[in-house]
Amino acid sequence: MIKSVRLTVEDGLSAARALASSVEADRRLALARAVVHGCLRAYWNEVGSTPHCRRPLRALPDDVCIAPLPEEAEALARRLGAAVAPLDPLEAGYLVGVLYTTMMPRKERARLGAYYTPPALCERLLDMATDVGVDWATARVLDPACGGGAFLAPVARRMVASRKGQAARAVLNDVERRLVGFELDPFAAWMSQVVLDVALNDLCGEAGAQLGSLVRVCDSLEQAPVNEGFDLLVGNPPYGRVTLSPPLRRKFKRSLFGHANLYGVFTDLALRFTRPGGVIAYVTPTSFLAGEYFKALRGLLGREAPPASIGFVGTRKGVFADVLQETLLATYRRGGDASAGTAHCISSAEDGSIEIGAAGSFTLPESPDQPWLMPRTQAQGALLARIGASPYRLADYGYTVSTGPLVWNRHKTSLQDVWSEGCCPLVWAESVRSDGRFEFRAAKRNHKPYFQPTPEERWVVTDFPCVLLQRTTAREQCRRLIAAELPMSFLKEHGGVVVENHLNVVKPINGTPTVSAAVLAALLNSDVLDQVFRCINGSVAVSAYELEALPLPPPEAMKELEPMVQRGAGREALEQALRRAYGWEQRMWRERRSGRALLRERDSLESRFLTQGHLPLPVNQGWSKDDRHWKRCSLRSGPRGTVRLEQIGGSL
Repeated sequence: MIKSVRLTVEDGLSAARALASSVEADRRLALARAVVHGCLRAYWNEVGSTPHCRRPLRALPDDVCIAPLPEEAEALARRLGAAVAPLDPLEAGYLVGVLYTTMMPRKERARLGAYYTPPALCERLLDMATDVGVDWATARVLDPACGGGAFLAPVARRMVASRKGQAARAVLNDVERRLVGFELDPFAAWMSQVVLDVALNDLCGEAGAQLGSLVRVCDSLEQAPVNEGFDLLVGNPPYGRVTLSPPLRRKFKRSLFGHANLYGVFTDLALRFTRPGGVIAYVTPTSFLAGEYFKALRGLLGREAPPASIGFVGTRKGVFADVLQETLLATYRRGGDASAGTAHCISSAEDGSIEIGAAGSFTLPESPDQPWLMPRTQAQGALLARIGASPYRLADYGYTVSTGPLVWNRHKTSLQDVWSEGCCPLVWAESVRSDGRFEFRAAKRNHKPYFQPTPEERWVVTDFPCVLLQRTTAREQCRRLIAAELPMSFLKEHGGVVVENHLNVVKPINGTPTVSAAVLAALLNSDVLDQVFRCINGSVAVSAYELEALPLPPPEAMKELEPMVQRGAGREALEQALRRAYGWEQRMWRERRSGRALLRERDSLESRFLTQGHLPLPVNQGWSKDDRHWKRCSLRSGPRGTVRLEQIGGSL
């Protein structure tokens, strides 16, 4: 039995997860709704009804039935409602939404794309909308995927605040007239209305009326705009690959290339519902910035509603519950200026608040369907300002990129443990080492070292010089681009290799390329190109499409590196040569030191500054000296265990 001690929200959510996992998947949605209904009933009893204004909890939709709960689950729901009652209504609504989604069956959550937005990010996105001209006193606003009321409630608050001093009933009527939500899940639509009721509870009490229904239960993708359109489309649209019906595929054809993703389709939908000059403010994954499947969507946005501002969420963990995709907040103005926009980085603090750091400006490519280069940090903003406009690409070096041809589990009978006549070495991603070396190995589970091709399988054999590059890396790794030249000596020894498809193959297009494979591998492994790639990539995949879009130094400028690579020049010498090839002697690398040396220097400096009366710094900060002054800096992880400094304070 659950003890009678006060329950924390975190403990309650953990208990709810355990409860959901104890029942069959086909019963979890009904259980989730019953628990959330009990939670909101208890919450409403705590905050939604006062001695002066007693209103019942809003009724459920007719098509939603709530199953009875076992006594222990009912007690958990009541105690969760009491646990969120002291919180701000927006925070409480978010946590109840997390309760609902965390108890859902996995397939149902994927079908609905249900991942709710934390209040701090909602407020930040609404601030961004304000910055591009949204007037809360007059704007008509639609959230086309409003489950949980994460955006409807703070928008309603801003509308009310803009009408301060007016009669409560008139203000309430004004909100009802200008704010609309669409939601596919009828239970989530009811949740949104309850969160709105709590957020506007004081206003409703003063007006002596209940808020009208603002949420329409419908499939947003089936809706058509009416009248002149909305001033603001806002929300966190569902995401995930989806198979559209033939009519919907035809309807959204203009923004599709290959398979459809829900958030891309909802972005197209937003363009249809926003008036000319209106604003779209969305929380989405970053994958549309460069992915080939989103090229039609990028082109559509670039032509009709260029981005005005983009904020990159700086961490994948601890921001959205159960979400590991990289995320951004963006505002777009329909018919806006495509010449320039601003980028910033959003980081979360332990107390749930967020911090904003400027990253710089960006411009869309001349053909907006091409990948968008956007800085995530101030240092990257300076980098792109110098080299982002370079017109040279891998094709100018004489190379193209393809994925390794072998999908190993389709050719299991040809995989061999030992070499025999006619075998080729099977090259897995583990053969491309993090230090840029090629080392033939097959040490991981299920990795066989050789491949015996049948006559029909000879097409998978690679027998030409090339560069191999890992196809999957994470933003948290020191380097995203991990490449190695496939040595000619290894090819000659074995007559060819078979490359598995977790590697990219950067191969000559025709004849002899203008830049050797060894020099190209050095370029791909460099810090400077790694940072450029981070400005273009929006997922863990290192795709051929994105690699072929990277701005590179002029081919003739790479000649300086040929003798350096041949004689085994050190990494720093190669980095300096590459900066010269790009035409920029960068200052962003000037203050790099090894992590240990920097931390030793920090300890020494802190002792010095403490004697001068300065407070000690947090462990993730340090001191750095430029030509004249010591500056307080944030310590950031850099490549290969180094530490990079970013100034955050004044000088001494």
